[in-house]
Order: sequence, then structure tokens, then C-alpha cells
Amino acid sequence: MPYSRRQVLLGSAALLLFAAPALAHHGWGSYDAATVLTLDGVVAEIDPNNPHGELRLKTADKTWTVTLSPPARMAARGKPIADIKVGDKVVAVGYPSRSRTDEMRAERLTHNGFTVELR
Repeated sequence: MPYSRRQVLLGSAALLLFAAPALAHHGWGSYDAATVLTLDGVVAEIDPNNPHGELRLKTADKTWTVTLSPPARMAARGKPIADIKVGDKVVAVGYPSRSRTDEMRAERLTHNGFTVELR
């Protein structure tokens, strides 16, 4: 059964609408899960926004972008991102980015003696 031009256009528009967020998301494949990093530093900046919160973490050698889990997940696991303040000490354990030498995806975060599993 042939489709009308209108059906094809509507279907294409719907596909683009739903695919756009997936294309914008960087995906976890861009991180090297075979290499585990432990970063110990001081929070220089916080971005609590969805889809993932981020910290800029100043370590002894450089400042890292630490990608966190979604803020709602952090809160559900007992560590709302709003609890973390600029100047706080944080230990992040996770995987380095394959393309950015100053970025990592955190699997676990310790702040004020509390460790939260992020994934």
C-alpha cells in the first residue's frame, strides 16, 4: 500500500523529533571503561542541569570536567547535587573521555564522607 506524501512527511518529522535528543547525547561509548581514574580535588564550578550534572574539579595537575549522573538520580541515591558547593573537596572515580584529555565520566563520587554510586 503506497503512503501519501503527507504520511511520509509526518513520519519523517516524528523520526527527527525523537532522534534529536539521542544525537545530542554524547553516549557512554565515548569514555574508556578499561581505564579507571581517581580524581581528588576541589570543586571549582558546578553545573546542576540535566541531562547530566557536571563539576569542574581542580586537582593537583589540572582542572577536569567530571560528568555526573542526572541530578534526580543523585538525589534519589542520597546526594543531591545542590549539596555540593564550590570549594568543597570531592573524590571522583570513573572513566576518562576518549576525545577530551580533561574530561571523565564519574561512576562514584565521595563528598563530605558520603559515597554515592552514580550509575
